[in-house]
Amino acid sequence: MANLIDIRRRIRSVKNTQQITKAVKMVAASKLRRSQDRAIASRPYATALEAILRSVASRVPPKEDGTPLHPLLATREEKSVVLLVVSGDKGLAGGFNTNVNRAVTTFLREAEGRGVASVRLVTLGKKANDFWRRRPVEILEARMGLAGLGVAPTAEIGRSLAARFVSGEADAVYVVSNEFRSAISQVVRTKRLLPIALESATAAPADPDYLYEPSPGEILGILLPRFLEFQMYRVVLESQAAFFAAQMTAMDSASKNAGDMIDSLTLIYNRARQARITKELIEIVSGAAALE
Repeated sequence: MANLIDIRRRIRSVKNTQQITKAVKMVAASKLRRSQDRAIASRPYATALEAILRSVASRVPPKEDGTPLHPLLATREEKSVVLLVVSGDKGLAGGFNTNVNRAVTTFLREAEGRGVASVRLVTLGKKANDFWRRRPVEILEARMGLAGLGVAPTAEIGRSLAARFVSGEADAVYVVSNEFRSAISQVVRTKRLLPIALESATAAPADPDYLYEPSPGEILGILLPRFLEFQMYRVVLESQAAFFAAQMTAMDSASKNAGDMIDSLTLIYNRARQARITKELIEIVSGAAALE
């Protein structure tokens, strides 16, 4: 009897868990569509903006003293690095957050091998902050509520990173985040944000010769910070879409596994119940035969 009660209790527990996973899957699926559209829509704009920057940079004459065209283009030996880590605020998303933290660990190991003296973190997302604050790594800034970050907050983060780079506090700025591929595929990317790689740009032969007002140098100085801010916004958009896709996929798999477990437990329960009934029948028949 106790065995049957335990099995029934476990079946009920798994069914309750399945209801939760199905609900989370439905919420993630409803949010994925809008996040996916925003992430995909940002890609052509980013490509066009980078092409414009390269075109403008190619028309700015180099400075006589050899200094870069703009402070955000300055390339220095990497002794102090700031690493932006973008994770989710919640779990139940498979390996989404774990893969980001694993990529950060790899980056720290490789940076040490390259002779980088210090790597400090800026974390976006609760999971990254919770993980790295327990490790011997300095966290310069931590922000939660990734799903609510819009254009203004991400632009503020971009300006903060630019200020650290221009002041010499950081020789380079990198970002580790998930890039959205599809509803079932997300890829962790590690890329450099600063310095911006535009200084080596050359004008293509087919490019028309524009008339600039103000000068190409002034336009470049205005566009480069905007480009960095948009890159930050795009990183957040890609990470949001990747999170909801990973969560939807993980909860769908969990719901299916719960269904398989319920079927297996139901079969075990029916077999145990049938065995108990058979045992009781045998005892009744044996007792009746003993009275004859």
